[in-house]
Amino acid sequence: MEYPADFWNERFSNEEYIYGTQPNDFFKAQIDTLKSGSILLPAEGEGRNAVYAASQGWDVTAFDISENGKEKALALAKERQVHIHYEISDVLEFQSDVKFDAIGLCYAHFPAEIRNQAHLHLMQFLKPGGFVIFEAFAKAQLGNASGGPKNEEMLFSIEEIKTELSQLDFKLLKEEAIELSEGNHHKGKAEVIRFVGIK
Repeated sequence: MEYPADFWNERFSNEEYIYGTQPNDFFKAQIDTLKSGSILLPAEGEGRNAVYAASQGWDVTAFDISENGKEKALALAKERQVHIHYEISDVLEFQSDVKFDAIGLCYAHFPAEIRNQAHLHLMQFLKPGGFVIFEAFAKAQLGNASGGPKNEEMLFSIEEIKTELSQLDFKLLKEEAIELSEGNHHKGKAEVIRFVGIK
């Protein structure tokens, strides 16, 4: 298993929020167009997107494998005076009785050997008609210094997304070059894939 909990606990161990405390630009732009409801944020790390969604009236459930990520997310929520529900869970072990109105996948790069299974598992928690907002590194990101896995199999292509998330109707799906400015670990020129899909 690449990037185990120990890796992320160490990465999130400093006081600094390594991806910053502001929401991802694409996530913010898309969620701002939706009527608030319930949202699931897998692999949510230090909580920047969860806290923003909660500040906009969303009922937020987040999870990650990192205890340190959870602690920092809850501290940020307290500072911003919002409530988020945050669990420690591996993606394939996550369970919920809730069917969510939206799922936000921001740089949720699961190990290649479980990624398809992980996406299928997560989609069962999305209501019919629910939205998925997604941004992650494309395969062309390899060689850029702005962040992301160094294993090409953990990076995305548009074809892979269409295959792995075939139950979605893509309102928007594109690969593009952007300038990232998210803390010290997502900074500089980046090649990403962004999509909005409806179940």
